Amino acid sequence: MAKKKQKKADKAAKKSQRAAIADAKKAQETATASAKKAQETATAGAKKAQGAATAGARKAQQTAASKRTIAQMPEKSRTGPGRQATAVAQRRRTATAAPKTRAELYEIARRRDLPGRSRMGRDELAKALGEK
Repeated sequence: MAKKKQKKADKAAKKSQRAAIADAKKAQETATASAKKAQETATAGAKKAQGAATAGARKAQQTAASKRTIAQMPEKSRTGPGRQATAVAQRRRTATAAPKTRAELYEIARRRDLPGRSRMGRDELAKALGEK
């Protein structure tokens, strides 16, 4: 009778061992599949982010290119740059010394410690410095 019990216990142990091995294999396959899927998802996410960034940059370039000229600006804001361009062209046509930019004039005014220089425009700075 003890032999029968021993055989039964051995059979149960072998069955339990096979079930544990099968469970371990299943767990390993599941983990491998999960890791593979996570890697694919990460790669897809990176590709998607890169595509979105490229598309955004392309759109920004197109927008900047389309708004480059005065003709595309609203009518109210066209006059300022137009006047400025006319003034620059007029200064270039006159045969006087090379005209200085506002930044150059401001730098000279700063060195001379001219009061109110930050609120002055190019022409005002030139007049105050005696450049005109």
